[in-house]
Amino acid sequence: MKRTLKSTILTLAIAGMAFAANPEDRIQKKVRTELLALPFLSVFDNLGYRLDGETLYLSGHVIRPTLKSDAANRVARLEGVRNIVNKIEVLPLSPYDDRLRLAVARAVYGANGLNRYALGANPSIRILVKNGGVTLEGVVANEIDRNVANLMANGVSGVFSVTNNLRVERGRV
Repeated sequence: MKRTLKSTILTLAIAGMAFAANPEDRIQKKVRTELLALPFLSVFDNLGYRLDGETLYLSGHVIRPTLKSDAANRVARLEGVRNIVNKIEVLPLSPYDDRLRLAVARAVYGANGLNRYALGANPSIRILVKNGGVTLEGVVANEIDRNVANLMANGVSGVFSVTNNLRVERGRV
């Protein structure tokens, strides 16, 4: 009985040390969860973050000014975050860009094989439009999907340029 109790205590102590060994990973997971849970986050927004000690740097692009402040407010209350540097850019208000956003989304997500990336609460292809320029952000399964998304976005009338920042999942070609 004593041996079982000692081994259980030892196992819990080791698990506790492993959990506490990297609190930065725990904080980053919480930040990601909070940012993805923002109520008005859409396929036309892209948020990023970097944790440096107790300072959290927010980055990315959003179409709603309130989303920028909401993101900072959501993560400010997390344990382990003392300072927030909010470098999220609010994209300019433009009916032309709004039209392009919808047209590019229809083209990209309407392509054979790419519609699966639109499923779920967190689409893996983000479409950013600024002054007629399109940037594709996110992760796709393979290089073919990356190239098809680029071709579809380039084929939309009125798009001046496309920057393809889509990454291929690790372990895939």
